[in-house]
Amino acid sequence: MQMTPANTILDIVNKEIETLQFDASPKSLFEPISYILSLGGKRIRPVLTLLSCEMLGGKPKDAISTALAIEVFHNFTLLHDDLMDKAAIRRGKATVHKKWNDNTAVLSGDAMLIASYHLIAKNKRKHLKELLHLFSQTATEICCGQQLDMEFESREDVTEEEYIEMIRLKTAVLLGCSLKSGAIIADASEKDADLLYNFGINLGLAFQLKDDLLDVYGDSKKFGKNIGGDIASNKKTFLLINALKAESTREELQSWIRKENFVRKEKVKAVTAIFNELKLKELSESRIEDYYEKAISCLEQLDVPEKKKKELYEIASGLSYRKS
Repeated sequence: MQMTPANTILDIVNKEIETLQFDASPKSLFEPISYILSLGGKRIRPVLTLLSCEMLGGKPKDAISTALAIEVFHNFTLLHDDLMDKAAIRRGKATVHKKWNDNTAVLSGDAMLIASYHLIAKNKRKHLKELLHLFSQTATEICCGQQLDMEFESREDVTEEEYIEMIRLKTAVLLGCSLKSGAIIADASEKDADLLYNFGINLGLAFQLKDDLLDVYGDSKKFGKNIGGDIASNKKTFLLINALKAESTREELQSWIRKENFVRKEKVKAVTAIFNELKLKELSESRIEDYYEKAISCLEQLDVPEKKKKELYEIASGLSYRKS
């Protein structure tokens, strides 16, 4: 059977998102939800849910509510993440806490979390317990990842291993959850469901490493965010963690990290120059390649005809080597 192309799946997801109703009272609580969902994005997580379900013999329509739950949940995390990071732009538009205020971002985000559980609850009883367990475990892990991310802000001794664990929790587990959820709904074997989960984990690690790289080396118009935000806020990324290991540039780098008053452009330029001197862009690209290959290895082991895996192969390549 021919697989539905990812672009067609994306169209289905976007149409389904448009049907979600967030127009209750008070308007000030629900309007920001419609706003953040209207900003679009790659919608990669719900697309992965529907693709994995179909690839393993299920009906994509049976996974729609779960796919929507995951996308609503993901956008809930963005509201809170942007607030904690004091980010001004998301997908080229004002973040919710900037367009409204901090309290609105918190409460509207909470309402989105609740809405995601309502959507999960629409699943068939035979799948519901397993899906709820996976979804709740994933939600908790994402909170753990966010907490670690915040704690890293005040540390200069974060190791690469700690960083990888943080992004596994904060980013990768939701991709794994998206894929495994589709497998559960398709009644796939435990082995195939776990392979898809691990495919998602490794793809998520490659994705986040690429995201960190684009924050320094990307085009702000394509990226949808101001370039250099991680540098300006001393975010402990793969690049900064490895830069702090180098004795030759550590003193200069620490001086920029500890400055409370600085010109943003000057700091971004200076720290980027340090990254360039240490060839950290190339090192990061090498790590991305490693996780991409691990993801592909999981995909190759799936007990599914190769032609059915085509869409996931293309998505993996697109996310790992994207320009925006």
